[in-house]
Amino acid sequence: MHCRLMSSLITALIVFSSVSAAPPETSVDLLLDSDLTILGDAFAYPAGRARITAARLTVPPGATVPLHLHPVPLFVYILQGEISVDYGSRGTITYRKGDTFVEAFEWPHHARNAGKGNVKLLAVYVGAEGVPNSIALE
Repeated sequence: MHCRLMSSLITALIVFSSVSAAPPETSVDLLLDSDLTILGDAFAYPAGRARITAARLTVPPGATVPLHLHPVPLFVYILQGEISVDYGSRGTITYRKGDTFVEAFEWPHHARNAGKGNVKLLAVYVGAEGVPNSIALE
């Protein structure tokens, strides 16, 4: 009797859940759609065999990312924190959690985390074999 009751309850749960549970909807949140860098400049893909590199970068509080430039297009998504990037004569921009952008292409810049917590960002470089993703200038 106990087994029959248990079997009936399980069957009822399966039927109920299959009737009432709709499949989850797929959604798309467009993060970025741009043909310009954050500074408003056009960018181009490097010649050669394509190479995509994705990295999660962490910049601790008080740290500075030295002066550098990117010879390849770079998509950035700020996952956590706030960071200021100094583009020299083109100004400084502060990025916060949730911001996305195509980083300056072939333009020297450096960054600083002036906050109290880590900055985490996703960097996706759209490069080519043999072409560095970043070039240090200091």
